[in-house]
Amino acid sequence: MLGSVKSRCLLIAATASLGLVTAGAGYSAQAAGPAAPAAVPAAPAAAAATHRVLFDNSKAEQAGNADWVIGSSQPDPLGQDSTPTKETDWTGGLSAWGVALQRTGDYSLKTLPSGNTITYGGSGTLDLKNFDTFVLPEPNIRLSTAEKTAVMKFVQAGGGLFLISDHDVSDRNNDGYDSPMIINDLMTSNGVDNTNPFGFSVDKLNVASGNPKAISDSSNPVLNGSFGKVTGSLIANGTTFTLKPADNPAVKGLLWRSGYSTTGTTGAFFVTSTFGSGRVAIWGDSSPVDDGTGASGDTLYDGWNDSSATNAALALNATAWLSGTGTGGGGGGGGETCTTSGQLLANPGFESGTSGWSATSGVITSSTAKASHSGSYKAWLGGAGTAGTKTLSQSVTIPAGCPASLSFWLHIDTAETGTTVYDTLKVQVLNSSGTVLGTPATYSNVNAATGYTQRTLDLSAYAGQSVTLKFTSTEGSKLQTSFVVDDTALNVG
Repeated sequence: MLGSVKSRCLLIAATASLGLVTAGAGYSAQAAGPAAPAAVPAAPAAAAATHRVLFDNSKAEQAGNADWVIGSSQPDPLGQDSTPTKETDWTGGLSAWGVALQRTGDYSLKTLPSGNTITYGGSGTLDLKNFDTFVLPEPNIRLSTAEKTAVMKFVQAGGGLFLISDHDVSDRNNDGYDSPMIINDLMTSNGVDNTNPFGFSVDKLNVASGNPKAISDSSNPVLNGSFGKVTGSLIANGTTFTLKPADNPAVKGLLWRSGYSTTGTTGAFFVTSTFGSGRVAIWGDSSPVDDGTGASGDTLYDGWNDSSATNAALALNATAWLSGTGTGGGGGGGGETCTTSGQLLANPGFESGTSGWSATSGVITSSTAKASHSGSYKAWLGGAGTAGTKTLSQSVTIPAGCPASLSFWLHIDTAETGTTVYDTLKVQVLNSSGTVLGTPATYSNVNAATGYTQRTLDLSAYAGQSVTLKFTSTEGSKLQTSFVVDDTALNVG
């Protein structure tokens, strides 16, 4: 949102589904004042774990008319009001978001104040290792090389990253960088993975207005979370994203600009993805999370309560999804102590055939057509040269508070040529209902190499949960790619 050019007609109306006070739809040429203080969403049933969320204010999030903070007391918003009940109990354009989370009793919120540095693996109390989710709301200062590395390692280790972009030429502090440039820079120059690891890029657009609609996906936890059902959002000088599934097949557009195909790659307005053991969400405008309140003198507008959209539900459900169980975030454990150590998978080398595993017929095999890493048996996925999928899975409970890593030896050979991805192997973590919690890794025909390579994935984010570890190969209709897995292990402690 560019505050000086945005305006909105506000009309207070009750919203029963979220317990919100909402503003009327539409925009006018005349700027409206802040909305009346709004109620916050009714708190869902309390969860067992406390989800730790850090909101950034180190990247000029209060420059110009912006006020993208949850409260004026930083780093701890409770210093302003320890028992907030309405968004004006805390001062900031994101106060409704913060108060809504605080009222559930399931979240611990902090702000990284201006003048601080984003770190991961350090000793400071605001280091990312101490949090499950990091919210970067329309950054206006380019992250340093060390900060970009810290953010990427945080996500890779199981953290949730919530990015909010804005439109092209939205440089509020006039330092030469706006949020699209800063976010694209994070994904292409970070010292961890510079090949577009999240599978999307921010478009350099200034979309004046619009009401993007949500896709139809009743099982998606962001669109159908405990804070309500998401049907749509709004654009008031924002941008969109281009999806690049060849870079990361886990990327998914959840809301799309009108006139754009939800099965295409352009026009996505809200996107989710995964990287390593972590999760990522990005929104194309700051207007939807602007609650219309903030510091004296700021020109803010109420998108949070706009009745033409379900922005509050989207922000809160996405925060919950990114935060997982509160035991991840690369910070490990939420205070619980690991009391177990060892290897948890049954029949890890497949030498007892299908015992302990569920697999597509013929996947676990002693065929000599593909060599095992050790012993006689292995799991051979793909290799058909025709369109289809094959799966291999095992359910396991990861003890609470424990660091956990999945390792396996993988050999990929292919008849495909070139650098185009045709065939893939996804390694995914599912809950007991079959919902995909994360995709720690995806391999493809492009990764083919001679012999086996050991792969290790951090699953510490899923400590305290009963999950299913699943390998899924997907082949195109022509040339074969074989993904051969052997000598697996899920080590904890």
